[in-house]
Amino acid sequence: MALSRVCWARAALWGSAVPPGLYVVRRLQFVRSGLTWGAPRSSKLHLSPKADVKSLISYVVTKTKVINGKYHRFLGRNFPRFYVLYTIFMKGLQMFWADAKKARRIKTNMWKHNIKFHQLSYREMEHLRQMQHGTHPAVHDILALRECFANHPLGMDQLRALQMKALSRAMLLTPYLPSVLLRHRLKTHSTVIHQLDKALAKLGVGQLTAQEVKSACYLRGLNSTHIAEERCRTWLGEWLQISCSLKETELSLLLHNVVLLSINYTGSRR
Repeated sequence: MALSRVCWARAALWGSAVPPGLYVVRRLQFVRSGLTWGAPRSSKLHLSPKADVKSLISYVVTKTKVINGKYHRFLGRNFPRFYVLYTIFMKGLQMFWADAKKARRIKTNMWKHNIKFHQLSYREMEHLRQMQHGTHPAVHDILALRECFANHPLGMDQLRALQMKALSRAMLLTPYLPSVLLRHRLKTHSTVIHQLDKALAKLGVGQLTAQEVKSACYLRGLNSTHIAEERCRTWLGEWLQISCSLKETELSLLLHNVVLLSINYTGSRR
């Protein structure tokens, strides 16, 4: 009876008319379930958000490789001669970027730790030597490829996201934009440079001051900081020969020219 009265008193205070027997049963159930409080309802293990992100990235990378493989097989079947040229060009471009990044790391380390060239390891010295004394492509060699940049797959409208990101970096533009915006900005940027090139060709490179020559080279992707003025004028003249020979549909070559014409240019420390 004492327990019953206590139960009714508590029920009255809580505003509920729960029978004492039911309260006791629920109380006992609560005490018994306390031993397994917080146990998962499902035996499945849930991945952490970090693991989910890694899983998603792995999935995207796998799918991208599959799509890329199909893309290359399509080119090989339908454009066999062009596919050979495309493969050589893309591999060469990837090798150049890898070599340039390695050279930049070596030079950065030299600057940070005040290391002289003769203090480098043999492989590091040889790598810098090859980057500084490699072969520089001629204007006619680059113009011979112009038709490859007017249509699929190197045309402006056919460039893939990774290609546009790489070209954006080469043009000193941020690559962290959606593909649609990257393509629009590269089109606009190449058109503006093409128009500037036509105007500069009419004026003549010889009419520019030393500072204007340096700025013009930098805009077009050549780090002219350690290059003599006359060499900069020569390089700018080569750029104008290529640019003024291109049609609007071939301006993708103008973007790639940032890399092609700057490769192993004499005196360049890019």
